Amino acid sequence: MTRATRIVKRGVRPHYRGPSAATEGAGVARRSETATIAEVAEHAGVSPATVSRVFNNRFVGDPVVADRVRASAIALAYTPNHHARSLALGRTRAIAFVVPDLANPAFQAILSSLSKSAARDGYRVLVADSVESPDDEPLLVDEVRRRCDAVVLCAPRMPDAELIVHAAGIRPLVLINRAMPQIDAPSLSVDYQSGVRNLAEHLHGLGHRHFVYLGGPERSVSNRYRLLGLEEFERAHPGVTIDRIPGGFTSEDGVAAAERVRDSGATAALAYNDLVAIGLMNGLLDLGLRVPDDVSVAGFDDIPFARYTTPTLTTASVPHTELGAEAWQRMHALLDGEEPEADVVFQPRLELRGSTAAPRA
Repeated sequence: MTRATRIVKRGVRPHYRGPSAATEGAGVARRSETATIAEVAEHAGVSPATVSRVFNNRFVGDPVVADRVRASAIALAYTPNHHARSLALGRTRAIAFVVPDLANPAFQAILSSLSKSAARDGYRVLVADSVESPDDEPLLVDEVRRRCDAVVLCAPRMPDAELIVHAAGIRPLVLINRAMPQIDAPSLSVDYQSGVRNLAEHLHGLGHRHFVYLGGPERSVSNRYRLLGLEEFERAHPGVTIDRIPGGFTSEDGVAAAERVRDSGATAALAYNDLVAIGLMNGLLDLGLRVPDDVSVAGFDDIPFARYTTPTLTTASVPHTELGAEAWQRMHALLDGEEPEADVVFQPRLELRGSTAAPRA
């Protein structure tokens, strides 16, 4: 099925007998076992079905009755059996968020927004980190899917063919940072290709003609699109040289690449993400180079740290909070058997800060 894509440029009350003196006096203290739903029902003067509906958030009767059921549950120290409830309802009211690197603040921001949005509808979010291991990712997704109702795959690293085959067994599914028309699942993605091209155009406009690009994980789809954007930029500017240097996705990777950036003679560096860029700036400083006087540095994502580095980091800003909220909106529709909204491709916004400047004469 082909999905549309939206581009974002930004009754009678039962008789209540009340608790008996024995219950009030002994109550919780006399119990060594967990109270049952039948005991709560007897205590509250309602049917067990009513107790069940109250604790499953499906009770539509008099709120006073619901309050009485909850008060009886407290008096008897009753705890709902969530596992039994899940079996009865066919739902756990939990979804999984599978991410390649939870240490990345960009993914943390998406998770935070997703979790808050889901909580408002009574759902929890379970988190699984594949630690940038594409080979382990399918097994991890299968495991968490057995424990919850649905999966949000954030920037999955598994190959396209494997993801297409795997998606059929883990629905309901929402994809983030991976647009796959072959998969019948909502997707939210970022136009990394235009984002990196705009960063390169900014550096070119400042007068830079020799860049380096610190690449991301080899099997990262977003890195693939960044490279395509740089190829487009090179075709439009034949006089520009862009050296590709293997980088990574952590600040340590940026520090490790500093010597190669220095030795390249380039006057500007584009990093796969802000973490790498921040590491690079620190590595260059350790080598006696100044940013942006000697080398201009740009990142990608606009994580919170980017605004507090010295100098502040020029970057392409991605709306991570909106990604999380939009992902839950689509997932909630799927869980309720409704048609989710159209897919979205977000356009990064250029944030010009102190880490880029014209090259020295």
